Amino acid sequence: MGTLTSLLDISREALLADQVALNVTASNVANQNTAGYTNEVVSFQSADAVTLSGGSYGAGVTASAVSQRDRVLEQRVQQQTQTQAQSGALESALQQVQNIFGLSSTSTSASSTQLGTDVNSFFSSLSALTSNPSDTATRQSVLSAANTLAGDFNSTANQLAQVSSSLNQQVVGDVSQVNSLTATVASLNAQIASISPNADAGALEDQRQLAIAQLSQLVGLDQISTPQNGITLTTSSGAVLVSGNQSYAVSTTQVGGNTDVLAGDPPQDVTSNLTGGDLGGVLQARDTELPAYSSALDSLAYGIGTQVNQQNELGVDSSGNPGQAIFTLPTTQTGAASSIHVSPTDPGAIAAAMSGEGSAANDNATALATLSTANIVGSQTASGFLASFLGQIGSDTAEATTNNTAQQATLTQLTTQRDSLSGVSLDEEASNLTQYQRSYQAASQVFTIVDSLMASAINLGVETTVT
Repeated sequence: MGTLTSLLDISREALLADQVALNVTASNVANQNTAGYTNEVVSFQSADAVTLSGGSYGAGVTASAVSQRDRVLEQRVQQQTQTQAQSGALESALQQVQNIFGLSSTSTSASSTQLGTDVNSFFSSLSALTSNPSDTATRQSVLSAANTLAGDFNSTANQLAQVSSSLNQQVVGDVSQVNSLTATVASLNAQIASISPNADAGALEDQRQLAIAQLSQLVGLDQISTPQNGITLTTSSGAVLVSGNQSYAVSTTQVGGNTDVLAGDPPQDVTSNLTGGDLGGVLQARDTELPAYSSALDSLAYGIGTQVNQQNELGVDSSGNPGQAIFTLPTTQTGAASSIHVSPTDPGAIAAAMSGEGSAANDNATALATLSTANIVGSQTASGFLASFLGQIGSDTAEATTNNTAQQATLTQLTTQRDSLSGVSLDEEASNLTQYQRSYQAASQVFTIVDSLMASAINLGVETTVT
């Protein structure tokens, strides 16, 4: 009877183990398309044997579900996600800048842009003035071209400022999402710690990994494993975001008109050290690329305005008076593009003649027109500087696009490797289902036979309907 009882217990444990295995298979199939779900495998283990009177008796088998994950590979995916998200954010910002100047992926020619056209039109109007310096309509054309050029500088500078403002708003939005996700990770850390290591916390770990994957889209992270299956998260610069069941909120502050990021305990300004994720790309575009473009635009506006003003002041206007400044500019080149405007409204203010000549002469108009080929922006002509400037924007944007494409390809490859291990395969689950069903049927058959034998033994071999 002892042997039959032992066999009955073994078959019962086998039924329970097979039921666990069937449940795992059902869960895998049901969650095949669930974001963040990690495939579970069944771990069968022999139960502790019992020793009686020198004999050892098996106690059957137990089964448990184990999430099939590679933590190193998961971290590589997260790190690559951060790199790709940063390059994507940078590419998006640079494409906005490219659109402002009217550039495209196939054309970065300065002459094809509105600003390039306006620069050429302005100097062309001065060239036309040399042929007819006393003509009021020709002088008016110079003023009109100057107004158009100044307006184009203003508009372009304002649009660059709007891109910067939009990036500031993006920083605020990203920070809000980061705080929500870090709070989620901290809460899951606490729940997982209450379960591990006594049981598999696979479902909670999946939720935590999904939250960390979403965080990786937003900011660069360093991840440290801690006891009780916990995870500590810091920014790439070391500011703590999550430690155990505690999250540390990120905040923003205004510095010099920009939105900076505070993180850590105590909070410190980490803006200059943040890399990775959407925040890393946004800050790179806002703090590195855009200021360089704005500075170049200011240099061009200041160079043209200053040289034209100085030359016009060397001549005399249509009334014989000393020439005055055509453009109003700040004292330094900073902000020149946004503030430049044309001062005079009278076309006679254009000083076509040199001092000492008659007001109908054209020597100063010739000198003004010659500025188109003079090095008035550093060591370059206005057109040459603009062509170089726009070429740099086009080159930077193309490089960002190429880099983002390469980073996305690497991310896809790593994700495929991870999914080949942690993803659900319906073919594999179908095979497992067949195996576990047959095992369940076999254990059930053993249970039935043992039950019949025990009934027969209890009834001393007498056939009866009572078992």
